[in-house]
Amino acid sequence: MCCCAIAPWGHNRPRCSTRRPAGVLSFRRARTTVNPLKPETASALVRSGVYRYTRNPMYLGFATVLVAWAILLAWPPALLGVLGFVVYMNLFQIGPEERALARRFGGEFAQYCNGVRRWV
Repeated sequence: MCCCAIAPWGHNRPRCSTRRPAGVLSFRRARTTVNPLKPETASALVRSGVYRYTRNPMYLGFATVLVAWAILLAWPPALLGVLGFVVYMNLFQIGPEERALARRFGGEFAQYCNGVRRWV
């Protein structure tokens, strides 16, 4: 599984983000949900693989793609999209996810949060 897209300038080589698939793979191995809209249904707290370094490798992968796109456009204001994405994700996705995981896994999740950063 790879988050790939064909480059818009005509090259047929896919450009891939390796963080996102690694995150999905960790969830699959733990046999828990990858659905970010239902974190309360998680059956395991994934702390292995890329989750040892960041609590949100999939979102970090998306942000990295947005940075790359802004660089490709060579238009600095495009970086505002990255900022908007990070702010939105922190407020409306990651915050609620973390509250649900804290209720579900208690002290284990708190310990994980103390040892691993949210983004990088």
